[in-house]
Amino acid sequence: MSETESKPKSNFIRNIIDEDIKSNRYEGRVHTRFPPEPNGYLHIGHAKSICLNFGLAEDYGGKCNLRFDDTNPVKEEDEYVRSIIEDVKWLGFDWEDRLFYASDYFEQMYEYAVQLIKAGKAYVDDQSAEEIRETRGTLTQPGKESPYRNRSVEENLDLFERMRKGEFPDGSRVLRAKIDMKSGNLNMRDPVMYRILHARHHRTGDNWCIYPMYDWAHGLEDSIEGITHSICTLEFEDHRPLYDWFLDQLCVFHPRQIEFARLNLSYTIMSKRKLLRLVKEGHVSGWDDPRMPTLAGMRRRGYTPEAIRDFSDRIGVAKADSTVDIALLEHCLREDLNKRALRVMVVLNPLKVVIENYPDNQTETFEADNNPEDPSAGKRPLKFTKTIYIERDDFKEEAPRKWFRLAPGKEVRLKHAYYITCTKVIKDPDSGEIVELRCTYDPNSRGGWTDDGRKVKGTLHWVSAEHAFKTEVRLYERLFNKENPEDVQEGQDFTANLNPDSLKIIPEALAEESLKDTKPGTLYQFLRIGYFVVDTVDSKPGKPVFNRTVTLRDSWARIERTQNK
Repeated sequence: MSETESKPKSNFIRNIIDEDIKSNRYEGRVHTRFPPEPNGYLHIGHAKSICLNFGLAEDYGGKCNLRFDDTNPVKEEDEYVRSIIEDVKWLGFDWEDRLFYASDYFEQMYEYAVQLIKAGKAYVDDQSAEEIRETRGTLTQPGKESPYRNRSVEENLDLFERMRKGEFPDGSRVLRAKIDMKSGNLNMRDPVMYRILHARHHRTGDNWCIYPMYDWAHGLEDSIEGITHSICTLEFEDHRPLYDWFLDQLCVFHPRQIEFARLNLSYTIMSKRKLLRLVKEGHVSGWDDPRMPTLAGMRRRGYTPEAIRDFSDRIGVAKADSTVDIALLEHCLREDLNKRALRVMVVLNPLKVVIENYPDNQTETFEADNNPEDPSAGKRPLKFTKTIYIERDDFKEEAPRKWFRLAPGKEVRLKHAYYITCTKVIKDPDSGEIVELRCTYDPNSRGGWTDDGRKVKGTLHWVSAEHAFKTEVRLYERLFNKENPEDVQEGQDFTANLNPDSLKIIPEALAEESLKDTKPGTLYQFLRIGYFVVDTVDSKPGKPVFNRTVTLRDSWARIERTQNK
């Protein structure tokens, strides 16, 4: 770490690792892993885990593996594998040559299971899933031992081998660990290790018809890979005794499991199962819909990896569950985009303005800063003509006292151009709608400034009628209109809280000509409107589509200012 870089924030996980290094528990090594299931796209909650696992390895000079827990062939697809790899790379992390799959270890896991059977620590159970569930007991009542629990080692070995060979139908038998049906921890009551599942696996094909359960596979994967610190979310805390039991019974390398609180974000659903429902039921256009909290959706919406990493760093690591205000995530995004986004002018709801005292055939070119926060971004030419368009919302025929935009007889500044004053309002004779404004300009205000000390409070964005082009702009809002989308009335589910106004499409906004040949993925600030990105899916050469990333309003900044007073 260089002297200019800030020291990583201390947290309870770092304290544990520091103690392990001090005691030489793993010969000073720090080796973590990020172990996603390839059964859906990663979301912002996974980003926290990615940043934590890869960040710890980076800070301690260690290693971090990317490993797919592909133990359920029914829900897993290569599409999800590819998307996860792309997301982790996009966030800026590198697993080098350490890309692994649980399926890499299926044979070794099977041999370990045989080892437990031979030790009398595992048995084949013929009970159905429902019978196993009914005899498991409750938090206050012990479970009941299976009638097949005391089969001989020889019979268990024979049945387990025949399970592997495919002799039995799905659900007819399982392999269970023999632990303690009276344990106060339900996970220790003879948990299932293998189930029969005649399903084609995305990597191993039809080689297997028995598949390991997560609790059995998880610790073995960590052990085989030499992981030192297996960092999981809080729901696995009660599973840790089982994680330890399996490794202790096998006498293999024993990583240390540490649990932390997962990310809960306001106005957001994090369940992959529920996100899949949104996709399948057509509430969104796909996993990469810009309203989705998936990294693919956020990337398409214009989120930057730097903003997400900053957010992950700010929220820190805790032991207790809590909900983070989505305004903080948006604040981190605005701070990053303010530094990198190019400033441009786009009019969403055009109102025609004719400047009557401007020469009819004259075109002037102004120089406009691409980003005042970054001088290296340079300047761009901006053409000005007699007829321009402004936002319809920037004009009121009957303006209130503190109206600083355009109104009859009122003077405003056109960004980078001139001062103009409204002299006439033209309306449609049938509808009464305002269709055009007539204005005059001050030739001595070129560039938007005068030497006479005149103060003009209102500054408007605009485009030249002759040089602007029509483009599609998509205004995205939060997908849910309730802070807790799960807060519903009886008989409803989370879809009842979907925001019907989460997407508004403007098919014919007017953009300055510099944007016509822009590239997909380019970030912009539309002056006075918000931050936008060129859509990476629907944009075509010469026909960009713009997605609103986030508005300019920063509620989190206001919260911080209030708290600091």
